[in-house]
Amino acid sequence: MSQSVTSQSAAKPSQFGRRRLPRWTPAVIALVAVLVGTGVGVGAGLSSHIQWGLIALLLFVVVNYAVTAAVEGPRQAKDRVVTSLVWACFIIAVVPLYSLVESTIAKGVKVLDGNFLTHSMDGVITTGPGGGVYHALVGTVEQVALASLMAVPIGLLTAVYLVEYGRGRLAKAVTFFVDVMTGVPSIVAGLFVLSFWILILGFGYSGFAGSLALAILMIPVVVRSTEEMLKLVPNELREASLALGVPKWRTIIKVVLPTSIGGITTGVMLAVARITGETAPVLLLVFGNQLINFNPFSGAQSSLPYYVYEQYAAGNPASYDRAWAAALVLIAFVMILNLVARGIARWKAPTSSGR
Repeated sequence: MSQSVTSQSAAKPSQFGRRRLPRWTPAVIALVAVLVGTGVGVGAGLSSHIQWGLIALLLFVVVNYAVTAAVEGPRQAKDRVVTSLVWACFIIAVVPLYSLVESTIAKGVKVLDGNFLTHSMDGVITTGPGGGVYHALVGTVEQVALASLMAVPIGLLTAVYLVEYGRGRLAKAVTFFVDVMTGVPSIVAGLFVLSFWILILGFGYSGFAGSLALAILMIPVVVRSTEEMLKLVPNELREASLALGVPKWRTIIKVVLPTSIGGITTGVMLAVARITGETAPVLLLVFGNQLINFNPFSGAQSSLPYYVYEQYAAGNPASYDRAWAAALVLIAFVMILNLVARGIARWKAPTSSGR
């Protein structure tokens, strides 16, 4: 009796009469692989934990395939191997992100406090402690806001034209230039605004000049993301609205855009996240400032990426701490924007579907 219970628990028969491994088998194999990989790494004198992880990953794939092939057959074993490789790739992609966030938090919390967030670098010696990031935070918020005000309407209307109206040579030309703008380096956008806005038209360095370059970088991302979201809207919804006699422009406003508002919002926030960390246009156009400048249309202004570059280039322990703290503030700023966008998208989705 005990032998039959043991055999059933080791390999349960499926509804087709084939034996199947318990669900906890991959977890047990993974745990054994981690222990063995750690032991091999310690025994071989490998100092890098990444090498330990690669050994454990290789053992997990091999053992998982062997056990599954012996119990469930080669076909299920191949499926388990592919699934294991997918999870392994996911973990490998997450590890650098975790390392980046962990290092930034560990080094940035040293000087990150209320004083750091509410003071500028006015009168602070670079080699000494003190100072803050308030002037750079103000510049980043204003520059990103201005760039978004310029880029989002243009990108959204361009995407609506390409999906709903675009036909012929004009649509092909717009699509081509959007593709070209997607690959434009940020330094090129900065040089273009520098030559046109500052050198030719004679305007001075300002936060608005940096916003112009950031808007150029933001437009193609908004267009591409919005275009893909609009294409996902079923044509049946458009046809039903048009069949009721609703004009096409009203169908787009009342049916198409509300249906895809969640994806559009996410795409816009991806574009905002991309331009928030740009440094090259700020170096060329905003020019940096140690003081607080609330007017983005007049005078030099700072930003968080420029502040990180500036402090790290100073090359002393106090400036290094300020650079890491500013990097942590920048990550938190982008994360908060994304969380707000997700909340808006979820709040809008039930409203639009209910209508």
